Amino acid sequence: MRVGLFLTCLNDALFPAAGKAVVRVLERLGHEVVFPAGQTCCGQAHFNTGYRRECVPLARKFLGDFAGLDHVVSPSASCVAMVRENYPELVGQSPPVFELTEFLVDVLGVTDVGAAFPHRVTYHPTCHGLRLLDLGDRPTALLRAVRGLRLIDLPDATHCCGFGGTFAVKNADTSVAMGTDKARNVLATGAEVVAAVDNSCLMHVGGLLSRWRSGTRVMHVAEILASAP
Repeated sequence: MRVGLFLTCLNDALFPAAGKAVVRVLERLGHEVVFPAGQTCCGQAHFNTGYRRECVPLARKFLGDFAGLDHVVSPSASCVAMVRENYPELVGQSPPVFELTEFLVDVLGVTDVGAAFPHRVTYHPTCHGLRLLDLGDRPTALLRAVRGLRLIDLPDATHCCGFGGTFAVKNADTSVAMGTDKARNVLATGAEVVAAVDNSCLMHVGGLLSRWRSGTRVMHVAEILASAP
């Protein structure tokens, strides 16, 4: 199967390891990954701040960039939700785009991707993954199948971390307060790693954990699934 990698702006600029991890996981499962080098922003920032007309050329470009591929997969629930939920309104269609864990479970029908990661991990379900894509237990099913991984429940897991893209910029004090609650809950688990399907949320929570010199790492779920025995 030929699968297009939709990396997203944030991952491209700050977390390229997540994209490389997606490639390793899909190639391990026998699929060809195509990276359209001309891909740009999906337009979420424009859309969420009211610039919907300016978002239309980006949506049309996205359709062209990923045309002809069997599926499009991304390590970002947030940007996948943008494409799936809003492109039909903007340009009348949406390509077959999936967040990585739903692609693995729903399309490929696998939960064990042959990974090994001998560490204590807690999982933060991001808002777009939880509420817009309805990922449910797909990410945790994949994590529970990783050899050596001990998955620890996160208190108040469904509470927002407070990032929210431009929300963190416009409402910094509230955003930091919400992130502080999330980071404290992470520390309460005693986990070595907090994982999620959106690096935007991990960037927010990870910034606090780093400032506190907690030693707790943040990792995208794709990076854990890409870990080899």
